[in-house]
Amino acid sequence: MVRPLAVDVDGTLTRPKPDRGVDPRVFEALRAYSEEAPVVVATGKAFPYPVALCEFVGLPIRVVAENGGVVCIEQGDGDDPYGGGRFGDGVVYNGDREAADAVARAYEAEGHALGWGAVDLVNRWRETEIAVARDQPLAPLERVAAAHGQEVVDTGYAYHVKSPDVDKDIGLETAADRLGYGPGDFLAVGDSENDAEMFGVAGESWAVANADDAALSAADFVTDAAYADGFLEALERATE
Repeated sequence: MVRPLAVDVDGTLTRPKPDRGVDPRVFEALRAYSEEAPVVVATGKAFPYPVALCEFVGLPIRVVAENGGVVCIEQGDGDDPYGGGRFGDGVVYNGDREAADAVARAYEAEGHALGWGAVDLVNRWRETEIAVARDQPLAPLERVAAAHGQEVVDTGYAYHVKSPDVDKDIGLETAADRLGYGPGDFLAVGDSENDAEMFGVAGESWAVANADDAALSAADFVTDAAYADGFLEALERATE
């Protein structure tokens, strides 16, 4: 039986840095996989980004966004993209945007910035956390976050300020339940410390070769190839 798939985006479906683009070769791979088992896009990006990815690739909208803070799972085959009731319980919010905003205000009051410029598209549609550019000072961000009961996770693309009890493992558990699976039924592929918790609850986990130490340590297997090449390798080896 082909396992349902939970897959990260940045660093996993993308080309090598500094290119942030999704490698177009993964589109058909994801579509083909979705014909055998559900595909859940699990990312640290703001909620609209994985929804748009699913829409344009042609996948049912099954997403874990904002490091588990937001979950939205389309049930059924998704043939009617605007059919009523297809999302069951609707959008599930696990995170706390108000607490994250308090961290942002305190961080900025100390003279720091979120680092995205005047038009902050990174956080504009974010609903349960905030993201800070990695060229901003980390130590004061971690201190302010801790004072507000939040934590900072470095995804390799941004510092994410989020609730400490919310990770991709919580998101995967929510998604799996709505699809009629357990998290242990899933194959998970990722590259970062925000994937490590998801690896811990998935039945089989693969880190692509460019993964950070946390993901490499948590994964069951590591690919020889990096970035999207590693993802494609993981799919091939996991379904042999």
